[in-house]
Amino acid sequence: MSKKYIKPKRNVPEELVNENIKFPRVLVIGQNGEQLGEMGRYDAINTARDQGLDLYCVAPNATPPVCKILDFGRYHFNEQKKAREAKKKQHVTEIKPLRLSPVIDQHDFETKLKQARKWMEEGQKVKIDMRFRGRMITRKEVGEAVMKKFIEQISDLAGIEKQPNMEGNTMSVVLSPKKK
Repeated sequence: MSKKYIKPKRNVPEELVNENIKFPRVLVIGQNGEQLGEMGRYDAINTARDQGLDLYCVAPNATPPVCKILDFGRYHFNEQKKAREAKKKQHVTEIKPLRLSPVIDQHDFETKLKQARKWMEEGQKVKIDMRFRGRMITRKEVGEAVMKKFIEQISDLAGIEKQPNMEGNTMSVVLSPKKK
């Protein structure tokens, strides 16, 4: 019993090129931008093929749909190139997590502060979480005081993006670097 190869389906939307264009009549624009007028689908495809090019639907929602005669391979390559360039230029800001405790020791506090300062200078956002465990939840004011002290100490580099709030047994605040 021989197994039949089944081609996997890709989740890529089909481009409206040549035979994939299903509109009966389209408005055709030539290779150099001149308007060739409204044509039937097959006439437009044949016009493009005579020039050794493809018919690409640039505005499928228009009435009638607008199609352009162009080299689709080159067009597609240029679009991908533009997308890669745009992706290189975009800046993704990462939020760095930092966890404090309401009963944190002074040295640990200074170490966490130093780390947060380093991240702020690099332009990163910092999310500070303070987890209340066991009976500590009854003394939220102690945790709030530690959080305020931390925010106060880093206020020269950072501004509060999201105010401190309680979510379950965790108080969190998001700090973002100030613009220079």
